[in-house]
Amino acid sequence: MTPSPPSLAPLVVLVSGAAGALGSAVVLELARVGHRIFAGYNKTSEPFSSALVNPPIALHLDVAQDASCRAAVNAVIAKSGRLDAVVHCAGISQDALLVHQGLDAWQNCFDINLNGPKYLDQAAARFMVPQHDGHLVHIGSSTGISGSAGQTAYAAAKAALHGLTQSLAVELGPHNIRVNTVLPGILRSAMTDSLSSERRQTLRNANVLARFNDPAEVARFIAFLLSTRSISGQIFALDSRIQRLF
Repeated sequence: MTPSPPSLAPLVVLVSGAAGALGSAVVLELARVGHRIFAGYNKTSEPFSSALVNPPIALHLDVAQDASCRAAVNAVIAKSGRLDAVVHCAGISQDALLVHQGLDAWQNCFDINLNGPKYLDQAAARFMVPQHDGHLVHIGSSTGISGSAGQTAYAAAKAALHGLTQSLAVELGPHNIRVNTVLPGILRSAMTDSLSSERRQTLRNANVLARFNDPAEVARFIAFLLSTRSISGQIFALDSRIQRLF
């Protein structure tokens, strides 16, 4: 069966966590290059420029709820008739030493960082398999590979997400559905702004370029990745930290 649509055709893309620093950058970049974007928000949404050729369509999406993920995917299908890609930008960090980690915070971290991608992937795959085409892009973290003190919940959830990526790539490969993970590096965001100045400087210095990564640059990489046809099961590190990934 010949995959459809062609790689250069506009895609129908659902982006979770569209209110965040990375999510909003991804929405804007994908809309700028001409894709039809459905921007998933939980609590807040931001207006996007009407000057865009294809202004993003906002919809409610609480990734911690399976029913909300299914409803969001169904809404995309109802409006567009297909779903070509999902970019999972929703994420949360519940930082605490494990001895002080409450059960609710631990569960919330897993609900959003791991269960959310599972719910959305499962809902999307039900439509992507019959159309014999699709791309699922997870947002991982190097913390899920190397670990970090005070981030046991986040690291564990992201490590599991990396396993989900590669196993799902094997499962869905016969249906021409690609599954990849992007490690965006340390971005300037509300999450990093909440850290002490000393901690932020330490994180900068961990990069050989001694700076945080740019959400717009990550978004451009994701836009490129969605244009590819033969890449799946990969984990891409996008910052300048030198480390062993496996």
